[in-house]
Amino acid sequence: MKRGATSDSLRLVVDDKIPYLHGQAEKLGTVHYLPGAAITAADVREADVLIVRTRTRCDRALLEGSSVKFVATATIGFDHLDTDYLNKAGIGWANCPGCNAASVGQYVSASLIRLARAGFVRLDQCRVGIVGVGHVGAAVDKAVRALGCTTLLCDPPRAEVEHLPDFVPMDTIYREADVITFHTPLTREGRWATLHLADFSRMVRRPVVINAARGEVVDNGAWLQALQDGKVSAAVVDTWENEPRISPSLLERAFIATPHIAGYSADGKATGSRMALEAVARYFHRDVTFDIQPPALPASLVPADDPLDRALQLYDPLTDTAALKAHPERFEWLRGNYPLRREHF
Repeated sequence: MKRGATSDSLRLVVDDKIPYLHGQAEKLGTVHYLPGAAITAADVREADVLIVRTRTRCDRALLEGSSVKFVATATIGFDHLDTDYLNKAGIGWANCPGCNAASVGQYVSASLIRLARAGFVRLDQCRVGIVGVGHVGAAVDKAVRALGCTTLLCDPPRAEVEHLPDFVPMDTIYREADVITFHTPLTREGRWATLHLADFSRMVRRPVVINAARGEVVDNGAWLQALQDGKVSAAVVDTWENEPRISPSLLERAFIATPHIAGYSADGKATGSRMALEAVARYFHRDVTFDIQPPALPASLVPADDPLDRALQLYDPLTDTAALKAHPERFEWLRGNYPLRREHF
């Protein structure tokens, strides 16, 4: 990461749906909050800093000719950043690795509880294949093992470089997993490209398939066909191809269908927001401390005695599913106006 020169007051353009930044980002300078998908080249022409989510494509078309020196995305993924262009243009950038990993772990574990109660799996006999074992995949591994499930870890690029003997190949996932959950970045080229990674023809045990990575990691048309043909038993869809114009047919058939919110716990959001601001402060050599804490749960919420019930009190994916199935046209609104969700009481 290249370092920027210190200036008296930075000019920031910030996605207005990134939470907990108001009153904190202003410690760095003047802030202009805008809807992320609507940020234009004119909006950033005089800015020093851009702080975004996945809805803002940061490339030559947006940034050429601007005064932007640094881009921070308050997300783990950064495929919406044209890093080749940013590097060539001398524009620094940062993502927030691991910021919402525990939140995705909560999402997958809560989905498994609901799948078990609907009869799709038995937690004490369930083998969960985790494809992609970075920050998020590791958090998912921890969360589902706490339910009594067995995990199969698959990350071919890591296994090759790090010589990890406990990792298994995709063939093993397809042959042995009762649940296959994807947590890879989206890559379109190279030996380990993840575009349309899921191969339904190789799945042996009619598994549940979960995608909480990027929509294009799973071909949605092939997924729908696999559901119709009985090659998979259920679908848990958080990330979709062509968001926000998602497949109505896949939405109808999915057991759990949510609007790209697996990582949207208040805890994960607070961490991502803080990490993004800290990245800006480091880049511009600012000695600034940011106090970002997620809101407390209502005092009236009393934890249940049963641990699985308690987990669903904190997060029940069927609530988000009902909201999306009722109003798929509000996909972006549901993301941008997401209710309070905590990872712990």
